Amino acid sequence: MDNKYLSEMLFPNIKKTPEDIEKQYPPRELPQDAKVTRFAPSPTGFVHFGGLFPSMAAERLAHQSGGVFYLRIEDTDAKREVPGAAEALINTLATYSIEFDEGAVLNESGKIADKGMYGPYRQSQRAEIYQVYAKKLVSEGKAYPCFSTEEELELIHQADKKAELKNTDWLSEAEAKKEDMLKARNISLEEAETHIKANHPFVLRILAKSDPDKKVKFTDLIKGAVEFPENDEDFVLLKSDGIPTYHFAHVIDDHLMGTTHVIRGEEWLPSLPKHLQLFEYLGFKPPKYMHIAQIMKLDENGNKKKLSKRDMGANMDDYTKMGYAPEAVCEYIMTLLNSNYEEWHMQNPDKSYKEFPFSIKKMSVSGCLFDFNKLNDVSKNVISRMDAENVTQKVTEWALKYDAEFGKILNSDKAYAQKIFAIGRGGKKPRKDLATWSDAKPYMGFFYDEYFEYEDAYPTDADKNDIIATLEKFKVSYNERDDMNEWFEKVKKISDDLGYASDMKAYKQTPDAFRGNVADISMFIRVAITGKLNAPDLYTVMQIMGRERCMKRIDMMIDKLKNSEI
Repeated sequence: MDNKYLSEMLFPNIKKTPEDIEKQYPPRELPQDAKVTRFAPSPTGFVHFGGLFPSMAAERLAHQSGGVFYLRIEDTDAKREVPGAAEALINTLATYSIEFDEGAVLNESGKIADKGMYGPYRQSQRAEIYQVYAKKLVSEGKAYPCFSTEEELELIHQADKKAELKNTDWLSEAEAKKEDMLKARNISLEEAETHIKANHPFVLRILAKSDPDKKVKFTDLIKGAVEFPENDEDFVLLKSDGIPTYHFAHVIDDHLMGTTHVIRGEEWLPSLPKHLQLFEYLGFKPPKYMHIAQIMKLDENGNKKKLSKRDMGANMDDYTKMGYAPEAVCEYIMTLLNSNYEEWHMQNPDKSYKEFPFSIKKMSVSGCLFDFNKLNDVSKNVISRMDAENVTQKVTEWALKYDAEFGKILNSDKAYAQKIFAIGRGGKKPRKDLATWSDAKPYMGFFYDEYFEYEDAYPTDADKNDIIATLEKFKVSYNERDDMNEWFEKVKKISDDLGYASDMKAYKQTPDAFRGNVADISMFIRVAITGKLNAPDLYTVMQIMGRERCMKRIDMMIDKLKNSEI
């Protein structure tokens, strides 16, 4: 077989050589030990939580080493591509502060453009590059065409989905076509030329070494030493439209773009023999691979299952709708990536997760468990460290988009809202009331007459007459200019007047000597003003709400009690 002649017939329009392509992509000039990593999603839908997970690891690995992190769009499967998905994923990644040094970006008009010297960063625009290397493999006898009609190619494609191209019993028509495809290995130059002149479609397949008894040893940076049979499948490199498969395209792109480390899901581990064989055939040095274990979650029966795209928490856009702060989600992911992150964070509570010394060695081999409760705990901590102005702005922005009425109310008096969010904020032990921006309305709604309601009732053993007396006495004594100590002294006096202990120590010693204690008196007032048994510091709440609103609510409660409505 004259492989050189065959390659010219198959790719008559390809005039460039691999050497020409290499000149377009010179080695990167980076510090020693700098890593070059990438995130390379397919635009087939939303950004999955399982996609953000490895992308954060890749970003940390690159930037901590003074390297490069880039975004490549792997859009070679036109049938699966969702219109607008590429633009959406770029926006989503930006939302979560995934910072790329180069790659696919959105320009001012919202269209995808390239940033960097190693593009195009969309595989659909790199067809000629792949065909240059395809031509090289054919000329060296390492790849061959498989001629078929479109219908036959579809049957082969369907058979490919059912089983590997190995010693298998084929029972269907599609499987019989597999046998015909195997014979294509031995096609003569004359037969090939006849097909080419007749414009018959073909796929290009690798000519595998076909030695399943030979073992390939490989060290994965997470899994450790692994061993598998050498690839013996003549898998497809180019489809009949000249577009490459993932296997072929990513090997070429990772080489030309100087990728040093590939971080991807462990579901790709079985494909590694194919990829290593391609690197060998093409004469490329393979990058170091890190195969991350799948993210799991507990089902309704408490059993572990893979976090699927249908599960709540899979779609990164859902977190925005639910009101999670992006930095909280990122910090939660960091707790999953490295087992020592939480210990580090306890020692460095004021530092960003991006200052954490991320380590491959601390990544889990067995996988991580997704847990909304843990995410909420992390989120509460993150939000508690934000200042009131920042929280007010973020809650308002979220509400204007997802709860317009509430957003308009917040926006109408930002200073008032900021005072509310300032309660208990700052200091060594800040309040942790909010896990999401959507928690703001239930937390602070009572500050606004539009949302005020009596959520909690008084305890059943509370004396109605005592409650009325407390509220009436409090109305008379309340002075908005009192400081907190003066305010509380008046509450304690009401306690004494009504036979409630103002001294908690005395109450604990002889509880039967009192009708209750000062905490009960405070609770009577709190429920009247906030509608809740538990609320932020009552003195501060009243200072923010103002005398008129507070007295109005006390009057409303007195009326309800006298009319037996409560």
